[in-house]
Amino acid sequence: MLRRATRLSPRVNGQRLNGWMSAIGEFGKNPQGGVTRVAYTDADVAARAYAMQLMRDAKLSVSVDAAGNIFGKRAGVDPSAKPIIFGSHVDSVPEGGNFDGNVGTLGAIEVARTLGEQNIGTKHPLWVVCWQNEEGGTWGSHLVTSDPTPVELTTMSQSGKRIADGVRFIGGTPDNIAAARLRRGDAHGYLELHIEQGGTLERERRDVGVVEGIVALGQWDVTIDGFANHAGTTAMGERHDALLSAARFTDMVNRVVTAEPGGQVGTVGRIQAFPGARNVVPGKAICALELRDLEDRKVQRLYDVIVAESRKIGAMNGTTFAFQHVITHESARCDERVRSLIGASATSLGFSTRSLPSGAGHDAQNMARVCPMGMIFIPSVGGISHSPKEYSRPQDITNGADVLLGAVLAMDAAQF
Repeated sequence: MLRRATRLSPRVNGQRLNGWMSAIGEFGKNPQGGVTRVAYTDADVAARAYAMQLMRDAKLSVSVDAAGNIFGKRAGVDPSAKPIIFGSHVDSVPEGGNFDGNVGTLGAIEVARTLGEQNIGTKHPLWVVCWQNEEGGTWGSHLVTSDPTPVELTTMSQSGKRIADGVRFIGGTPDNIAAARLRRGDAHGYLELHIEQGGTLERERRDVGVVEGIVALGQWDVTIDGFANHAGTTAMGERHDALLSAARFTDMVNRVVTAEPGGQVGTVGRIQAFPGARNVVPGKAICALELRDLEDRKVQRLYDVIVAESRKIGAMNGTTFAFQHVITHESARCDERVRSLIGASATSLGFSTRSLPSGAGHDAQNMARVCPMGMIFIPSVGGISHSPKEYSRPQDITNGADVLLGAVLAMDAAQF
């Protein structure tokens, strides 16, 4: 007979969880000490198979939906109750680390296994999820929380496969993608455990981060046109140097973004000069601009200032700037009720907490379209992520899974 959780909070098996963390690091392991486990590759398939076996070992009912996401499901006591969904991903960036995504996915499986071993029942069904291709643009959660266009499904992924072909490669059915669709009200709530990917928690010596929300993101390609000319015969005062304008643009973006208090960030992450010869004054430069902040309006306002300032640089240098929008992700606020559940779970376990935004995108951002959403962060040593040097301590991983377990049980009891 299933029992309900008692006032004494159950705990996960941290040794087992951290053993799984070591084991999954073998799939796509690279010489630098991290992993290259890009979505839709053989390494990705192998890691997914490992996660599915762990789900089966936890007595979950395992399936792959039409979008290629893995679900391990556990029935609830109330057949009419909506599911609580929790998990993360196992794919990585090229030359990535061993903790991004893995902590949340394996931690979720450990939570489900602990509940089964301790014979603890829940009113709501529990769905442990492993989203596909998070690193390439949160594709797995995007495909189930929106209505993708045929053009989107032809987008080229990092693996060299188009999204539809990648979904098929990992066991999905892209021709029937609508079968995977989740709509508002289809889930009771969503939780995601993740490494912070920044240094705030470690720097402030806090155990757990209670995420406020996931930042808005805007990206643009910036084309700067000047005039290509001979580098030896064109006087300095007569040049229309596109690369010089790009350098001034980069410095200006930093100045604009840091001119006011707040957590906003701005990055010029790529500059290409043309024709790219040593003896030619660059006639064209292309830059990549990215802005992030928890407030969508601030991202737009910073962009407007940057566009205006770029015109001044162009006038100074005899160059012109053109901005091409690439992508916008709206911010997603974590539900205050879910944040309260997470905070209470951490406090009951004796952990110190810190509220903070997520500067990185996560599948939780898409799941906010469907149900109340919350995220739990654990410290990243040195604030390093997307690198083989990425590291979170075993105890912090265990702590995060314990907080997730408590939050799942609290969400099960909550009326949203």
